[in-house]
Amino acid sequence: MTLSRRRFLGATGAALAAPAIARPAFAQAQVTLKLHHFLPPVANGHTKMLAPWAKMVEQDSGGKIKIDIFPSMQLGGTPPQLYDQARDGVVDIVWTLPGTTAGRFPSTEVFELPFIGARKGIVNARASQEFANANLAKETSDIKLLSYWSHDHGLIHANKAIKTMDDLKGLKLRAPTRLAGEALKALGATAIPMPIPQVPESLANRVIDGAVVPWEVVPAIKLDELVKFHTDIPGSPTLYTASFFLAMNKAKYESLSPDLKQAIDKNSHMKFAELAGNMWDDAGAQVSAMVKARGNELSSITEEEKARWIKTTEPVIEAWIKQVKDKGLDGAKLVEQARALVAKYNKA
Repeated sequence: MTLSRRRFLGATGAALAAPAIARPAFAQAQVTLKLHHFLPPVANGHTKMLAPWAKMVEQDSGGKIKIDIFPSMQLGGTPPQLYDQARDGVVDIVWTLPGTTAGRFPSTEVFELPFIGARKGIVNARASQEFANANLAKETSDIKLLSYWSHDHGLIHANKAIKTMDDLKGLKLRAPTRLAGEALKALGATAIPMPIPQVPESLANRVIDGAVVPWEVVPAIKLDELVKFHTDIPGSPTLYTASFFLAMNKAKYESLSPDLKQAIDKNSHMKFAELAGNMWDDAGAQVSAMVKARGNELSSITEEEKARWIKTTEPVIEAWIKQVKDKGLDGAKLVEQARALVAKYNKA
């Protein structure tokens, strides 16, 4: 019996509209993963790092993996809860800062100590990932760690020019991590821990006088519109850097077929760290030029003043080494490893 044209078209349309389970075999194999993060969708971290990474994974999986990205905490919760969302399977993948949960990942704090990191993001990213390979398995055993990396040099963005430590006294500055906060306190500032999304409102309401962030973050939170002075710390090592996790739910990762695991692994670890580090460096150069063209004041402390800052913040490193000893870690050895890795990749 032959189908009429109307019945044929109706059957075809129904097939196309049916759920994935009724579609061809290659579509049935597709796995959709939810990636959650805290930055707005216009941020470079979203458009130039996470989105390209997701696309590479999708391509290398032959279309069997699809990654849906949810920026700005769209799936609920707060930035400090992101790691647990991945651990508990609320989402599949997160991009987050271990520093938002102070003390939970003590080994990662070594890169957040004052004057450990390099000026360039690619150096810090590579050094951090190699450090992770050797040191972070135990602290991140409850998730699948896809990458660990650190950004480029952070600056002080404030409503006044900073030339010396005296200019920092009493200044209320958003601190990105616990140890960056300790360094700012040692230098005379009042450090206020705060997730990035809260910075614009806090500046507008004068809760803070400025923020310590890298150039890349500035446009996403319109920091160049809220403050007019941007103070750099010259050369390497730099005042601070913050480190990041790209983390996946362990059970979800283990449930994948070997070829799909390979598609994720191929684009993670050092490859993702390098993608992130290079993106941060490229974006930083573009943003600093944009802010300068806007008419804001860009300046740098002198090398002599930097030497004072290094000396003044040394007790922060010494205190940290004592703190992590109580957790069974050899902090002095971790500092030595981090510095050696930064030096290694600074020469590369």
